[in-house]
Amino acid sequence: MPQDLTTPAGRRSALVNSLFVDHAILRQGWRNWGVVVPGRIYRSNHPSPWQLRHAAGRFGLRTVINLRGQRADCGSDALSRAEAQRLGLDHIDAPFESRGAPHRDRILRLAGIFREMAEPALLHCKSGADRTGLAAGILLLLEGGTSAEALNQLHWRHGHVSASRTGILDAFFRLYARQAEGRMPFLDWVRDEYDEAGLRAAFQSRPWADRLVDGVLRRE
Repeated sequence: MPQDLTTPAGRRSALVNSLFVDHAILRQGWRNWGVVVPGRIYRSNHPSPWQLRHAAGRFGLRTVINLRGQRADCGSDALSRAEAQRLGLDHIDAPFESRGAPHRDRILRLAGIFREMAEPALLHCKSGADRTGLAAGILLLLEGGTSAEALNQLHWRHGHVSASRTGILDAFFRLYARQAEGRMPFLDWVRDEYDEAGLRAAFQSRPWADRLVDGVLRRE
């Protein structure tokens, strides 16, 4: 059911859900903050209301891009969505998977969002490690960056484990580097040549890394 923030009891319930079901208690002291493009684009894990207020005040945010998508039963989603509205920020849902080949239609939609959104903007998923790194890398490629720069957004310093199933996101950027970098723009490749099913079939993760990410870290 949707989180109800219209009553004190509802707000308390959303907070408890956020802290202990969505693991936001682990994110209170660890923002996983990063600068993608100075003065324009930032990245983090899912912000609590106070963290969003702080970031908006310090960096002048105008847009929040939620790479988890709307989640009816998630207190973190309800609280950050309400805080973005209170602060007058545009809140845009652009859901991606962390363990699947990036979908062509979602990449093309995200490219449109990047073209139209008000900046500065904050990108976030749950932990800020995988989907956020993917979106940040896509932005850099759309702006003329290299696949190496895109891959650097999927880094262990943000908690990304490339040997696990989330490594298919690294494989996506490497596929572009092999097939088309220097020959055709990134978005043209996505639109005309990217083989989503082929990437999915070719990628293999390592069992120890999957146990770490799925069993120990319990990533989304």
